[in-house]
Amino acid sequence: MLPSEIDNLIREAKSALKKAIAPYSGFTVGAALIANNGKIYHGCNIENPSLMLSFCAERAALINAIVEGERYFKAIAIVSGNGEYCFPCGACRQMLAEFAPDMEIYLVSDKGIKKFSVDELLPHRFKKI
Repeated sequence: MLPSEIDNLIREAKSALKKAIAPYSGFTVGAALIANNGKIYHGCNIENPSLMLSFCAERAALINAIVEGERYFKAIAIVSGNGEYCFPCGACRQMLAEFAPDMEIYLVSDKGIKKFSVDELLPHRFKKI
């Protein structure tokens, strides 16, 4: 992706961060995912008192895109409200591996941007046989 596209995707993730609902942990996360056709989908984390029912920003963005019929993705940017890098959880990594195995993952913090592939974050993922 071009630097200007990455910058725009990060701005979109920061916008999604403002919609996060995290009254229990205080740890807010926003994500923006860009499909191959250029359309951007947003996600934010949404907490519930039963933390197992909470939802991650990365999965929210991915599911929003899938519900709209998207199947091919370029990249996702992930930002946290505390200014640190927010790596996707195991469930998010597996979902990204299933539906967007070739996508670029940009983690954003106050220190900068780190770029990963899905394989780097989940090198021995579960695959269909």
